[in-house]
Amino acid sequence: MMKDRTKVVEENFLSKITSGELPPVNSRLTLTDAGLTRADLARLFESQLMSRHLDLQSRLLQARGEGFYTIGSSGHEGMAGVAAALRPTDMAFLHYRDAAFMIERSKQLPGQTPLWDMLLSFAASSDDPISGGRHKVLGSKALFIPPQTSTIASHLPKAVGAAFSIDLAKDLAKCDADMPHDAIAICSFGDASLNHSTAQGAINSASWTAHQKAPLPLLFVCEDNGIGISTRTPDNWVEASMRARPGIKYFAANGLDILDAYRVASEVEDYIRRTRRPAFLHLRTVRLYGHAGSDVQDAYMSKQEIAACEAGDPLLLTAQALIASGTMAADEIIAAYDNMRAQVSRVAEKAIQRPKLTTSKAVMESIIPPKLDKPSFTPSDKARTALFARDMHAIFKPQHMARLINWALADLMLAHDEIVMAGEDIGPKGGVYNVTAKLSEKFGKRRVINTLLDEQSILGLAIGMAHNGFLPMPEIQFLAYMHNAEDQIRGEAATLSFFSDGQFTNPMVIRIAGLGYQKGFGGHFHNDNSLAALRDIPGLIIACPSNGADAVEMMRESVRLAREEQRVVVMVEPIALYMTRDLHEPGDGLWTADYIAPAKATPIGMGEIGQHGIGKDICILTYGNGYYLSRQAEKLLSDDHGIKARVIDIRWLAPLPEEAILAAVKDCASVLIVDECRTTGSQSEALMALMAEKVDPSTKVARLAADDSFIPLGRAATVTLPSAESILQKALDLVGKPS
Repeated sequence: MMKDRTKVVEENFLSKITSGELPPVNSRLTLTDAGLTRADLARLFESQLMSRHLDLQSRLLQARGEGFYTIGSSGHEGMAGVAAALRPTDMAFLHYRDAAFMIERSKQLPGQTPLWDMLLSFAASSDDPISGGRHKVLGSKALFIPPQTSTIASHLPKAVGAAFSIDLAKDLAKCDADMPHDAIAICSFGDASLNHSTAQGAINSASWTAHQKAPLPLLFVCEDNGIGISTRTPDNWVEASMRARPGIKYFAANGLDILDAYRVASEVEDYIRRTRRPAFLHLRTVRLYGHAGSDVQDAYMSKQEIAACEAGDPLLLTAQALIASGTMAADEIIAAYDNMRAQVSRVAEKAIQRPKLTTSKAVMESIIPPKLDKPSFTPSDKARTALFARDMHAIFKPQHMARLINWALADLMLAHDEIVMAGEDIGPKGGVYNVTAKLSEKFGKRRVINTLLDEQSILGLAIGMAHNGFLPMPEIQFLAYMHNAEDQIRGEAATLSFFSDGQFTNPMVIRIAGLGYQKGFGGHFHNDNSLAALRDIPGLIIACPSNGADAVEMMRESVRLAREEQRVVVMVEPIALYMTRDLHEPGDGLWTADYIAPAKATPIGMGEIGQHGIGKDICILTYGNGYYLSRQAEKLLSDDHGIKARVIDIRWLAPLPEEAILAAVKDCASVLIVDECRTTGSQSEALMALMAEKVDPSTKVARLAADDSFIPLGRAATVTLPSAESILQKALDLVGKPS
């Protein structure tokens, strides 16, 4: 059996310090060359030592059942030099191997206790100041480090967004931005993560932005240890991939040598802060002890390869610099190493005694962010008159949903200057369906941003901007396109409050055009009738209006939820109903509505359902296009069959308004659930369960949902979906009346 590599590395370090057989420092920098003092170097070494002993202690705690899965930072301690070159107000989205960065940054602010804080995290204690015991994460509100749980590139798009927001806030004179106007953003990641499509999309987005001379003060740090779990990174791959990227300046440093790491990081920091342009720091590192947890490197590396990595231990090179500069003697270095081990062990014994999460309620407390006391602003009549001057010929006439949403967005952007919209073609073109028409003209291209065609970048931009006090309203052009980037909602936006104990939030309203029944533009990629990927995300709010009047009020409520309750809201806008005017007959205009100004509006709160009719023979429970079609079926039930029905528009699909639904169906003999989404994974499953669990057993319940099929192109586009005719027939069958 191969010897425990943690012991090998430690013995190697101590023996070489004692014998004086230290490796040469390749850069041969002096402290003066690096821009450091002896005190600086001693401080950096202390940060590196703490990071190393935290790794060692984590393994001991896991062996005792007092610690849990963690990814170590050993071999990446050179990131302490990067932290020292930056400011604590530079927001940092960190690689999971960056304990040394966090420890060093903590020394830039008084009163920080990184050792205690990180050990509480290792022990999953509810006292953990960043996640409250929910995960081992690197993060700190005071240090401007949002927590990351699994940084396989998913944090890069939002780092681009955060960087973009800094100069945007300055341009728009936002006084409530979280980051100073001269700040930069940093994101760090491994060489294997560089190959992830999300990383490539974010880097391309940064390059695309910088190429257009737009300010983007962003530092990418690639910590290149040459291997991803067990997959080797080809020689020179990182440099070959990044040296010639348009708009992104490439720098390289030896992360094993703290002097070189600090010197180059300082040079990069100065370049980005002066030019407001992105840069890429290629930092050479090594990985010690394997990837994580029970990973054993000798399963995929030879003894010689492992020994070569261990020979590059950055602590050895820092020790050499300490001795060469006269900062510390060999015996002082060994004493510092042993003292840090004892300190970490002593604090760990206290940390594991601290309380843990023990109830479901405690675990879930931070899924919903804390509410804010945000003042409202009511624009003057003069400002609104000017805003709608070109629409006066139409604004007092009933309109379809698309135009009503457009006017609602204009009013919201006028009232809240922190709102910024972003999406494909939403600028001068006004989007595919003209929903954002004239907004760019009214508010400028800095608030109505035409993005590149990359949904991950769109949502990442929104998440990052929300970190800096903006209220983003990104648009995803079609529901199917959301699947290209759903992890930005699931793994990033919706989890941030949970893993930061409510300290970090990224409130936003995501507008998605979706669902089926389009007549002129079809196929499964433009008609996607599944919301399953959104429905199971904890804390996410899903709104789905069926008509223009509701869309206006639900949009206003969605913005309120984001502004005041810091929620992530998805507004699914049924494409087929955007331009719909008539309900029963051509020209009846029953699906249009007047635009009601905010001051005269009747709000629709989250969880408030809609109802048409008071009949008790049958209740049709539905939403979106289903509500429109059920209204048609309801008229036929009444006129042709004498059946009195009520039609319920659920409106809010998550969280499901269970109490309101139960109250609405309580006195009905039958309940028909109509769901335009596919039978498997649709809302109808939850609704059927709700009926089975909480409705009087004598109530007859049935459902009509779409077939489990993709939607085809052409005349067959609606054959797998509910129709007014199939709803009518299902209702007649349920109440026992012949058709």
